[in-house]
Amino acid sequence: MRVGSFVLGAQFPGQGQGEALHRAVRSAEVAEEAGLDTVWLAEHHFVPYGTCPSAVTLAALLLGRTRRIRVGTAVSVLPTVHPVALGEQAALLHVTSGGRFTLGVGRGGPWVDLEVFGAGLAAYESGFPESLDLLVRWLREPAVGASGDRFRFREVPVVPRPSESLSEEPGPEVVVACTSPASVRTAAERGLAMLLGMHVGDEEKAEMVALWRRHARAAGHPADRVRGAAHVSAGVCQIADHRTDAAETLLKAMPGWLRQGLGAHVTVDARERRMRDPHAYTELLCGLHPVGPPRLCADRLAATAERTGVSRFALLVEGSGDLAATEENVRRLGTEVLPQLR
Repeated sequence: MRVGSFVLGAQFPGQGQGEALHRAVRSAEVAEEAGLDTVWLAEHHFVPYGTCPSAVTLAALLLGRTRRIRVGTAVSVLPTVHPVALGEQAALLHVTSGGRFTLGVGRGGPWVDLEVFGAGLAAYESGFPESLDLLVRWLREPAVGASGDRFRFREVPVVPRPSESLSEEPGPEVVVACTSPASVRTAAERGLAMLLGMHVGDEEKAEMVALWRRHARAAGHPADRVRGAAHVSAGVCQIADHRTDAAETLLKAMPGWLRQGLGAHVTVDARERRMRDPHAYTELLCGLHPVGPPRLCADRLAATAERTGVSRFALLVEGSGDLAATEENVRRLGTEVLPQLR
């Protein structure tokens, strides 16, 4: 089991964007000091829900500031970027970091981002598989051309080639955010591990892992690769000596952030959208994830791993909205929870 932090650069009410980003960077530095396995970085555009608009850019900064910890994107929004441009960036980070970079990608949402970046709604609704295949080819082959519906170009050499890294890995790992049976199948047929959302409970995650395995076997992937796929579960973690104190910390801070951040999303086609009740959603997250004393947190992580087959965790640690409290939360996760899991 590998445990990492999930960093959004969340802008809580009353905070500036620079404050949110400083907390994001500092929490990642503390994660390495505390012994966590990975820092996962979210990407959002035009909303205070997350102030990092380029997860690969922030990953580059953090890889330069750290020496041991892995850094991954959770996720880079593939419909709003050219797959080759993202592939070049991922290859660069893989080679220069000695293989410490993981590229997580996802469809994102039907947001105004698609208009701003000129991608169009079709890139979100139907173009994801083509983009994903082109991206994976770029990270695996020495030269790549394209003749698809969205991307067409003559064959060009891959520079830098991920295989030129001094690490043992031939290229950066690619993980796919999955929220539906269709996205599970997309990941499984390509043998790519899943990133599962924090709103999903153990039972549904177990069903998604089982579905992934069925599709992966049907696609002809080797049995040992299917069994050993290291899926990632996103969640929330808040540690305190008493569960009520940990939950109170989140219930005081997160609803305001969720209301402000999620409410700022604008759809590209004026479709209606329903937002979860922020307080009820926070309560749901407290019930699903490691929120409470270290022993409870360790038990909950172990139970989720056993029930679902998920072996990696990306835990939101900045739910208090406070820099000092976030640093303490990360340190306690590393020094009081991880030893109980090992």
